[in-house]
Amino acid sequence: MTFTEMLRNATAQNQSLLCVGLDPEPGRFPHDMRGDARKIYDFCAAIVDATADLANSFKPQIAYFAAHGAEAQLERLMEHMRRNAPHVPVILDAKRGDIGSTAEQYAREAFERYGADAVTLSPFMGFDSVAPYLQYEGKGAFLLCRTSNPGGNDLQAQRLASVEGQPLLYEHVARLAQGPWNTNGQLGLVVGATYPAEIERVRELAPTVPLLIPGVGAQGGDAVATVRAGLRENGLIAVNSSRAILYASSGEDFAAAARKAAAATRDTLNAARP
Repeated sequence: MTFTEMLRNATAQNQSLLCVGLDPEPGRFPHDMRGDARKIYDFCAAIVDATADLANSFKPQIAYFAAHGAEAQLERLMEHMRRNAPHVPVILDAKRGDIGSTAEQYAREAFERYGADAVTLSPFMGFDSVAPYLQYEGKGAFLLCRTSNPGGNDLQAQRLASVEGQPLLYEHVARLAQGPWNTNGQLGLVVGATYPAEIERVRELAPTVPLLIPGVGAQGGDAVATVRAGLRENGLIAVNSSRAILYASSGEDFAAAARKAAAATRDTLNAARP
């Protein structure tokens, strides 16, 4: 089953547009785990188990594991998700972007070492930095397009005088993902929930590719506006929320609180469906 098929099936089975982000910060763990990086797997596995029937995808952010030397815990977590939530695809948020043999090694890391179903990438170095990931049959890749951070304007909102029609950079990336770069049919785009007008523009240019939409929850993105801008009949979306779910409680009930927060976000997203 390809990544997009997995995402479509999970969206239908769990009646969900919600991507649960896994960004473990030991300093924010419940009291009995707080500050203990050895508990990253335990914390994240509990979140996964509590939300596996509420999400259409999971998105572990690799930096939150690597910063604590917790790559082995990430490997365990990936195995846990494949075993306990096999119907929910896993997007490794790595934002890799390099060329040639280095890109081949990053692709191997994402898909062979960690067994991810999809990965996030920077398209800045061009198609040869993306191509090695597309050689993995059925695996997905999300290109950074219109990100949720204010600094995204520095480059993404600049016009390309050398391209016909002088599109903004993010518009050009959207066209490439919908068209010539999508050689395995599994490319998607990252567009931030903090810019619903740009989500709608990306969807116009790329009507069928999946959209990964961060920025709902702690970053303040409008969930309703996000769904209305990005959801189309043939276009999948995964709306990510991380901190608002992970840290809904600092007590022993953290997993139950995470489930409650995830359910509320899922319901809000569903209510905005056309």
